[in-house]
Amino acid sequence: MTEAGLNLPPERIPRHIAIIMDGNGRWAKKRGLPRIFGHRQGTENLRRIIRACVTFGVQYLTIYAFSTENWGRPQEELSGLMQLFHEAFANEIGELIREGVKIQHIGQREGMGADLLEKIDQAVERSKDNRRLILSVGLNYGGRNEIMHAVRKIVAAGVPAEAITEKTISANLFTAGTPDPDLVIRTSGEYRVSNFLIWQSAYAEWDFPETLWPDFGAEELRASIERYAKRDRRFGKLSENNP
Repeated sequence: MTEAGLNLPPERIPRHIAIIMDGNGRWAKKRGLPRIFGHRQGTENLRRIIRACVTFGVQYLTIYAFSTENWGRPQEELSGLMQLFHEAFANEIGELIREGVKIQHIGQREGMGADLLEKIDQAVERSKDNRRLILSVGLNYGGRNEIMHAVRKIVAAGVPAEAITEKTISANLFTAGTPDPDLVIRTSGEYRVSNFLIWQSAYAEWDFPETLWPDFGAEELRASIERYAKRDRRFGKLSENNP
């Protein structure tokens, strides 16, 4: 057994896991509850996954909390989600910081309320020296929107077209400084990318467990990592095992 609590060699454990936390609404519907109850339960579940990532030796965790497209949802649901985000950043951050978690925000700031942005900024500042787990929260995030912002920054900086490389673009994304994900998980059995880390996940391994997000606990995460460990990552090259 490794220190991570997995019967795997360290090089087979993903350094960076990204998660599309899907299925909150369906979880609530199955129980005859309003959708916001599913979102609340999904927020509670995130604590378990953060602890599991630390135990398993994962160094980076990126979560898709709210997309740029989610603004099209009913106003009642939006109000409930915003309240959940306020509560999470107000009440949960202290414990995360004590556990050594560094919080980063990825996404567009425009459109979010000043109070929520202030709480996010405080969490980022207070946790900036932590290194046990780097938690990137995709809030008001969209992959296309991110690339658009990166292009605008590059143009505004006056970088000549011929000088723009993949590294230039990566350095201007919201995720600059964070390694690309090794494993992307989308819970609930849906097989869609949904505009999540579309630049960064070019060579990531994907896993689509059928478990709804509120029920996706440490053992489900362990199973996803074990499936990942069996993959032969080639990055466009020939396999060393099958040249």
